Amino acid sequence: MADGRPLENQRATEHARRRYDRGARFYHFADQQIRQEWRLRALAEVRGRVLELGVGTGGNLPLYDPARVVCVTGIDFSQAMLQRARQRVCPVPCDLQTMDAQDLSFPDATFDTVLATLVFCTVPDPVRALREARRVLRADGQLVLLEHVRVAGPLGALQDALNPLTVWLIGDHVNRRTLDSVRKAGLEPVRVDHVAGELLQLIVAVPGGQNGSADVL
Repeated sequence: MADGRPLENQRATEHARRRYDRGARFYHFADQQIRQEWRLRALAEVRGRVLELGVGTGGNLPLYDPARVVCVTGIDFSQAMLQRARQRVCPVPCDLQTMDAQDLSFPDATFDTVLATLVFCTVPDPVRALREARRVLRADGQLVLLEHVRVAGPLGALQDALNPLTVWLIGDHVNRRTLDSVRKAGLEPVRVDHVAGELLQLIVAVPGGQNGSADVL
């Protein structure tokens, strides 16, 4: 636990980093599976100084609105992914850095918004990363997540059954209970929208204690 994380977490993180470094040149195909309308729905919630976790190849960067966003800091643990993201044109000041979402180097209360789009399915310790997101948020800031999640019923059971295979093949946990992780990290969901049925959700949360229970739409 040299950096404060269990050795298992460190190994999983390094394995994921190597996977994304190797696959960066192909990732734009996966990136295209995130519809622009879904991205825009998430980006409509961001404002001020924005931290984008797992910026990847930068699919969100051209879509930021200068009328609402002051600047964007994008982080990813894969330098190969960031090299591709740097080829994108962002309409607001943008700084891209190599960093692990589980161990952010920013001071407390730095950002107005923390954004992630289809990232927490691959983070080895999502609660740890969400606690870091909470730490760097201002008191009046908000977390915005666009994530696929485990659903109830037979489909959820199927996700559980498929999860070992998807983790082995692509490092993707298809049955993450992301809303539970958000709450465990000390963040309070204020809205949960179903974007593509129940499987894909837009979650907006704030540092705990500011608002009531989330509305699910």
